[in-house]
Amino acid sequence: MRYKIFFLLLLTYVSAAAFQTDTSAYQTQRLRVNALLAERSARFGQYDESLNARTGIFGFQTKKDIRNSNEILRQIVLNDNNIFNELKVLMEYKDLEVKQVKNTADETSSRIQNYKLSIKNLQDQNQQLKDEAGALKKEKSLAYTIVTLLILSIAALTWYFLKKIRRYEKTAV
Repeated sequence: MRYKIFFLLLLTYVSAAAFQTDTSAYQTQRLRVNALLAERSARFGQYDESLNARTGIFGFQTKKDIRNSNEILRQIVLNDNNIFNELKVLMEYKDLEVKQVKNTADETSSRIQNYKLSIKNLQDQNQQLKDEAGALKKEKSLAYTIVTLLILSIAALTWYFLKKIRRYEKTAV
């Protein structure tokens, strides 16, 4: 019995630890995505500034300004790709969590159905035992009635025959 309780507690602890690990991994992944989004916002601000930068003659953009803007834009695109990859991982965590919740719900539902079935079976057995006890009471009552009638019959016959024997003895003497 102790081993069963110990095993049950160990199983509960391991499942809670696994859930906690999944939750912390999910939170870490969210932090990564948020950091990448913050980085994207900062780079987009740099890109906006680079578009307004005009270092050429008469306030025109130079090739260097355009290249710098294109490089910042390329970094934004690479950052967006990283964001999509991290979001994909985040969604996989979420899908895994949904599957775990669904599996837990299914297991719980199955367990509840099994409990209901067990309760129904026990109620049926209880009713059957009550019916058998009632039938035994009726049989016992009938048996007591028959025994009482037999005893009364025997007593009546004994009294009758004793009376006859006494009459016979009086007439014979």
